[in-house]
Amino acid sequence: MPIEIIQSKIYLIRGHKVMLDQDLAQMYGVLTKNLNKAVHRNMDRFPEDFMFRLSKEEYDSLRFQFGTLKRGQHVKYLPFVFTEQGVAMLSSVLKSKRAVQVNIQIMRVFLRLKEMILSHKDLARKIEDLERKFGDHDEKIIHIFDAIRRLMAVPEPRQELGPGDSYKRTKIGFVVDCHSRASGNPHAKQPVSQLITGQKSKQAAGRTIR
Repeated sequence: MPIEIIQSKIYLIRGHKVMLDQDLAQMYGVLTKNLNKAVHRNMDRFPEDFMFRLSKEEYDSLRFQFGTLKRGQHVKYLPFVFTEQGVAMLSSVLKSKRAVQVNIQIMRVFLRLKEMILSHKDLARKIEDLERKFGDHDEKIIHIFDAIRRLMAVPEPRQELGPGDSYKRTKIGFVVDCHSRASGNPHAKQPVSQLITGQKSKQAAGRTIR
């Protein structure tokens, strides 16, 4: 499975990089309800930092931003999402060869995302060091550093807001942006790889298991 497809299914929600149960089920070649049944039989393996159910606001925002979610417009139950640790745990409860192979690919993508983010931060630190060393000597150099910072700018994840609040624009993978509904912004998502390099893209809590 191409890593680009996996990357496109990773969202930042509540400060966690997560994947939807329906996307994982499709990758594993199982029904979403069967995936969740397997999880339900092993709930002790899935604490809240491994898996949680989306709020209605979060899911509505996803539906608004992503055309692929329109088919779930009238779902009876809000979907679950799995963090990196939760995805890793899924292979132990599904126990299929395909699930194991898919999980290996997913773990590689998560690792790649971490490396990209760390590389970006390391580069930012080096540029800051150069700016402190040379920035006071030439106005042109100052402008160059300003331009580099703008190109590298990555929105920092906002903290989880309380009940009744909305999530502001945050980007890692594809990110829930509940404000985009009100603003009518159709471009409220960016792939991880393009986000890290600063490029723009046109592409875009109960625990009862259904």
